[in-house]
Amino acid sequence: MIGDRCRILLKISGEALGDPSTGPLDAAVLTQLAKELVGLRSELGVEIALVVGGGNIWRGTYGVDIGIDAPTSDNIGMLATVMNALALQSAIEALGQPVRLQSAINMSELAEPYIRRRAVRHLEKGRIVIFAAGTGNPFFTTDTAAALRAAEIGAQTMMKGTHSGVNGIYSADPRLDPSATKYDHVGYMDVISRDLNVMDMTAVTFCKDHGIRVIVFDVTSPGNIARAWRGEIGTVVD
Repeated sequence: MIGDRCRILLKISGEALGDPSTGPLDAAVLTQLAKELVGLRSELGVEIALVVGGGNIWRGTYGVDIGIDAPTSDNIGMLATVMNALALQSAIEALGQPVRLQSAINMSELAEPYIRRRAVRHLEKGRIVIFAAGTGNPFFTTDTAAALRAAEIGAQTMMKGTHSGVNGIYSADPRLDPSATKYDHVGYMDVISRDLNVMDMTAVTFCKDHGIRVIVFDVTSPGNIARAWRGEIGTVVD
């Protein structure tokens, strides 16, 4: 808690925004996510920041596979996150909720520059804040960017919304192993030592070092954001 405030950072994978049959962005998905975020903000009073990935448009490995050097390919991926962030911003604003987009890469015509104090002030004023372009540096995933931003803005919880259809962390992939066991609660060190593949280890270690609780859940089912926040679904890492 921050005084009487509760502040979260939600990380959404880019793949959660679209469908292979409809393209990288799906209007119905964007609207549903926007409604859930606005509900969480207005009904529960939660201060919400977002980091969105870009994997529905571009992954760094794509460029490397076709001969683009890794830093350049990662830069393309950062631009993909800005595209997704703009789409989410539009969907949220359409519901009347104030939202601000901040980019780690300077592009003043599209977004504010990332300024920590300004981001915190937006949150205090009831605005949703979307952080785009990762950390602004190649070789760092958007999971790590989410953990970094969560620490910088003083978020108590980082919610990791996946697109896999798997609602939490399991001992193995339940889509491949029917005997896989779901964990309701797991420690940071368990994630690291068991290599549970929740998110990249840099992000896990960062959350551990800064005492940021992580909730891993499937963001693609309607209503899951609030359910995960209430502790009804997902896995808690702390």
